[in-house]
Amino acid sequence: MAMASLYRRSLPSPPAIDFSSSEGKKIFNEALQKGTMEGFFRLISYFQTQSEPAYCGLASLSVVLNALSIDPGRKWKGPWRWFDESMLDCCEPLEVVKEKGISFGKVVCLAHCSGAKVEAFRTNQTTIDDFRKFVMKCSTSENCHMISTYHRGVFKQTGSGHFSPIGGYNAERDMALILDVARFKYPPHWVPLKLLWEAMDSIDDSTGKRRGFMLISRPHREPGLLYTLSCKDESWISIAKYLKEDVPRLVSSQHVDSVEKILSVVFKSLPSNFNTFIRWVAELRIAEDTKQNLSAEEKSRLNLKQVVLKEVHETELFKHISKFLSTVGYEDSLTYAAAKACCQGAEILSGCSSKEFCCRETCVTCVKGPGEAEGTVVTGVVVRDGSEQNVDLLVPSTQTDCECGPEANYPAGNDVFTVLLLALPPQTWSGIKDQALMHEMKQLVSMASLPTMLQEEVLHLRRQLQLLKRCQENKEEEDFAAPAF
Repeated sequence: MAMASLYRRSLPSPPAIDFSSSEGKKIFNEALQKGTMEGFFRLISYFQTQSEPAYCGLASLSVVLNALSIDPGRKWKGPWRWFDESMLDCCEPLEVVKEKGISFGKVVCLAHCSGAKVEAFRTNQTTIDDFRKFVMKCSTSENCHMISTYHRGVFKQTGSGHFSPIGGYNAERDMALILDVARFKYPPHWVPLKLLWEAMDSIDDSTGKRRGFMLISRPHREPGLLYTLSCKDESWISIAKYLKEDVPRLVSSQHVDSVEKILSVVFKSLPSNFNTFIRWVAELRIAEDTKQNLSAEEKSRLNLKQVVLKEVHETELFKHISKFLSTVGYEDSLTYAAAKACCQGAEILSGCSSKEFCCRETCVTCVKGPGEAEGTVVTGVVVRDGSEQNVDLLVPSTQTDCECGPEANYPAGNDVFTVLLLALPPQTWSGIKDQALMHEMKQLVSMASLPTMLQEEVLHLRRQLQLLKRCQENKEEEDFAAPAF
């Protein structure tokens, strides 16, 4: 039985001009000579085809984030950290995107959540002259890229709403290069900028709002060095609600007369799976590196994580939380956390479910780095179907001087709980009836008292929380700005 199928589409020309045509090459060379193709080479190095018919927004964002060399902080496949469409799921479930596509606001939300700096505009929020200036800005820089969302019909193309990166600009001809991520359908092509503006100046039926464009650039440093929020588990919605709505209500409605009582109220009502919502990040080492000293790059990343961990341990809030957790019998060990992480590492390396793995034993060792500085490596012996596999994790640590000598401290529940409370909005504690206690609690979580790197870590978590709240309340189409605190 014959099955209907399509092999590409003929690019309607005019108005578009195929990038690989003689005329397209001429336009490219002209723009190259004028310096308005600077962003092109980064984008084309990481250009990809959308893996699903409705994944144009996710594919466009993946291309741009990788072109900007933003570290996602989590694995893609094997040991590699790399942005892929499948990882962009914190603002909309992939199943929904696969079926219905994704809105402009949710792509902006995803860009924020992924750690990028984002400026986004609908056409009714700016002008064609400003748009032209933004296109020129991105085309003359390697550090800023543009994603446009537009209606294909304006270009006489089949289909409707679409996302793609803008790869360059020819100022003399006033033409923009669309790097169409639906490469199975149309090749990259040049279009008149005025026509691109007209295509963006259309209504998205799913939101009732106009389309537009976003400028994406790198943050000053990689966010989420040691801690990050994870939204892959559906429980994030209930956990985010607890943190943003229930905690303020609990501390204001119950009689609390000490910091320990506040911690007790918050901790005892935490959803049981909150530890899947906020995590500390360990780095997986590939097998051929396990017997080698740390590279300069590994040591640099480890040092930054260790600075953040040390700064958390030095906060007064951490001391209160450690004391409280010790009184309630809370136990958290590197061995247990490492065993779970090693199973997850084995899953990444093999592609099999972590439920199929069991960590038989773990071993903590030290390795040398440049300058003979040490790093901690946890080796787990992971078993699956009778076969064993060694998985190595590079773990940050700090040292505390004790009577019996230096004692190593690793990421654990007490520091995770600390940064989680630091990341809550300051007004969380405004309902505490005891004014002196409220003032004390606000001092403990005050950003002003935190060192710079810890401030940035906490602000990143706050931004993630605020963005998730927008999505939960369906407000991501109304507010594109990064959360301000």
